Amino acid sequence: MSFFSSPKKKPSAIDVIIWVLALLILLFGLYFVIFGSWLILLGGSWYYTPCGVLLCISGFYLFRLNPIGAWSYLLAWALTIPWTIYEVGFHFWGWLPRLFGPTLLAVAVAACVPHLLRNQKEHHNA
Repeated sequence: MSFFSSPKKKPSAIDVIIWVLALLILLFGLYFVIFGSWLILLGGSWYYTPCGVLLCISGFYLFRLNPIGAWSYLLAWALTIPWTIYEVGFHFWGWLPRLFGPTLLAVAVAACVPHLLRNQKEHHNA
């Protein structure tokens, strides 16, 4: 069958949704790594490159339907909060562009966790 799924079962709709989410996260991760590295060279914030690496790890593992992908994304999201406080303090309008999009993705990723854990358990028992 494919790299992504077990040869024993056909991918479910939720598998496909997770793969789309994984692709989106991986693309954001690559963007963060590339342009975050450029920003470091210009003397800017060091946040984006390590966050991008975590997002790439997340995307890779989500493609494999492994819960490590969800945990690594949620870690990146959680680490974004202290960075946001460091950058803009407690000003709502400064938080909005830094946390709104990542929080929407975090909700989607968190919603996938039960399926990922069930999938991991099935593969472990197979």
